[in-house]
Amino acid sequence: MSVPASNLSLPTILRHWLLPIIASFVLSACNSGAPSVQLNTGQPAPPFQTFALDGTPVHFLAAFAGKPLVIRFWADWCQYCEGEMKAIELVYQRHRDQGIQVLAINTGQDKPAVAAFIKKIGITYPALLDEQSKIARAYGVVGLPTT
Repeated sequence: MSVPASNLSLPTILRHWLLPIIASFVLSACNSGAPSVQLNTGQPAPPFQTFALDGTPVHFLAAFAGKPLVIRFWADWCQYCEGEMKAIELVYQRHRDQGIQVLAINTGQDKPAVAAFIKKIGITYPALLDEQSKIARAYGVVGLPTT
């Protein structure tokens, strides 16, 4: 990655060089030998099957192909997740009539914890369960929140 010399401020150095290095160490530590996943722009999203909080089966990619979609990974212990999920709710409400869909994939928590948090913050887009974090791993998620 090349960055013009005029942009070599400390934040730029951190963002372009140091953070990717740190993230790769964290990812390798978290995966415990599993191959790391790196999705890039233009690559197809990995398919998955899970259940929505209401028990509805969700088959991604088939049910969402060709539709504008936001995928959100979160947990109730994440200090930034609540505020960002509420902000996404506003965007969802504003654009859902144009077809935008949001999937809020909870990472590593059980159904009662997910249900309590969704009720508390009052979002209306679907919350999906990923109790074993398999979907998050398939997407290369290394921190929460990830959208």
